[in-house]
Amino acid sequence: MSTIEIRKLTKKFGDFVAVRDADLSVAAGEVVCLLGPSGCGKTTTLRMIAGLERATAGDVVIAGQRMNDLSPEKRNIAMVFQFYALYPALTVGQNIAMPLHYEKVGKAEMETRVNKVADILHLREVLDRLPGQISEGEKQRIAVARAIVRDPNCFLFDEPLSRLDVELRHSMRGQIKGVLSNLSKATVIVTHDQLEALTMADRIAIMRDGLIEQVGSPHEVFAKPANVFVASFIGTPQMNLIEAQFKGYNNGKAKVVFDQQDVDLSVDPAVANLAPGKVTVGVRPRAFTVVSQDTQDTIEALAELIEPMGAETLIHARTNTGSDIRVVVARHNRVKTGEVLHLIPDRAQTHVFAEDGRAVRA
Repeated sequence: MSTIEIRKLTKKFGDFVAVRDADLSVAAGEVVCLLGPSGCGKTTTLRMIAGLERATAGDVVIAGQRMNDLSPEKRNIAMVFQFYALYPALTVGQNIAMPLHYEKVGKAEMETRVNKVADILHLREVLDRLPGQISEGEKQRIAVARAIVRDPNCFLFDEPLSRLDVELRHSMRGQIKGVLSNLSKATVIVTHDQLEALTMADRIAIMRDGLIEQVGSPHEVFAKPANVFVASFIGTPQMNLIEAQFKGYNNGKAKVVFDQQDVDLSVDPAVANLAPGKVTVGVRPRAFTVVSQDTQDTIEALAELIEPMGAETLIHARTNTGSDIRVVVARHNRVKTGEVLHLIPDRAQTHVFAEDGRAVRA
């Protein structure tokens, strides 16, 4: 049974709490990404799962067994680090086989397992080369091969693609995801790159200041962010977050005032239960429709900067009182600098966050 579970996991360094009461379960065959900014506690969480850091409180359970008191080598996990740490004097094949020597695997079986994993990761042609004779992408695949050749209970990846250039990262994301999907092992990947998390993970755990803010599928964390932090962290360009005063809810629309504009917004009916007061309205840049005239349903803003992005155009606009709004439109929508935009947000992509930052939804 290849599963990972952490229960109320906490790590303190003196008075500093790096991870606080983290709960997370990873099923066999599932890939979960720990995503968040630098210093949020994601790598510390991974190191506690691996046994490289001792938990201050809480439990680490791997394959149904509590691991808190076991050393890393007794946890039967495979870990891929940010740095490849290949032996420069050994061939690619010898580097991949290194973990099998510690398990005292026979020579014939060792060769079979190395060749099998080399075929999976397209390394067969470089097995006899030294690390100094191969590319960076091949070095990263060797690190992955060295992990999966052992057949461990689970896999842990710490920023595995951060040292690769953009093109290599794109290709390696697909290759690693393809390999992991066929292994039926619980896998945790640490990354600060939301694109990596969105493309590689079955579920994403978003962390901030040692806390897990939300766990969900890539679609869930994008379409239904739990709070203002998740909304701001997921999505490119970043979600527009506009401070407003909520006046009430009537006829399926929220009456809000922001930047001296009275606007009726189509939003989740759960907003009807919200008391009047300060809220944050979140709208994805691609969720606006540009219309020709001002109405009670529109937000008015002045286009200040136009950024062509190929099939789309990013518009940086500003409201009357100076709030920035990012709008993405199709390339054929010819908006000019200095033009006044009348914007209607799409109901399905318009979010209301209460004063405490939590999303208001049914």
